[in-house]
Amino acid sequence: MPVVRNLSLFLALALSLLFAGCGKKKAPIMPPAPIAPTPSDTSRTAPSPTATLEIEPARILKGEKAILRWSSTGATSARISPGVGSVETSGRLEVSPVVDTVFRLDVAGVGGDASATAKLAVLPARDEGIGGRRPGVTSEDLMPRMEDRLSEIRDVYFGYDQSDLGSDAQNTLIQNATLLKMLFADYPNGRVLIEGHCDERGSNEYNLALGDRRAAIARDFLVEQGVPAQNLQTVSYGEEKPQCFEAAESCWSLNRRAHFTPAP
Repeated sequence: MPVVRNLSLFLALALSLLFAGCGKKKAPIMPPAPIAPTPSDTSRTAPSPTATLEIEPARILKGEKAILRWSSTGATSARISPGVGSVETSGRLEVSPVVDTVFRLDVAGVGGDASATAKLAVLPARDEGIGGRRPGVTSEDLMPRMEDRLSEIRDVYFGYDQSDLGSDAQNTLIQNATLLKMLFADYPNGRVLIEGHCDERGSNEYNLALGDRRAAIARDFLVEQGVPAQNLQTVSYGEEKPQCFEAAESCWSLNRRAHFTPAP
């Protein structure tokens, strides 16, 4: 019968659609998981450490002391040998060996390690020399770098026919006082000469007196700032030692000064 045939076809089609819909769904394709970045090798990217070691003075008499100064960059640990051991990555230390010694600074950090050395010569003490003399030793041997340190001390300038300190001169002397106190801490027996100078105008006698006042007021101001008075000497050169020779105010102003040199 046609009706039954059509019904059978309809049922067969419906069942095929039903079974197709109930089939197992395919799992969706997931994107691959991102690859975790490899931790960077800090030992390769960190800068290599640096090390600096200095000793002042480079020569001492047996029984005297010297100052070790050291600094570093990129370091997490530091050690000084011989006889010192672990230290901060920068600092200073008094040492007093009895024989010539080569000090070595070793530092280490993430980026590697570094080292530096400094040699200290130890000379015989006064009573160990023949006839009580220091064999071959002069004051220059004991303090070879004091003059270099004094190069950091700035001149102080004065107004025409003046010996009082202006604000600029006071600021300069305050900075000089800090440097001089550090200098005399390392060289307690050192002496600094403060020279008073003038421009060429005025008589020799007048300028000598004016230069003396300029040197004295600079010394007194430094003493007020804590510089040991016994380490300072003064002298006046008046107009005798100009540093500029043109007859003009721009030049004269450079000659009205207090200048600092090692005392003889």
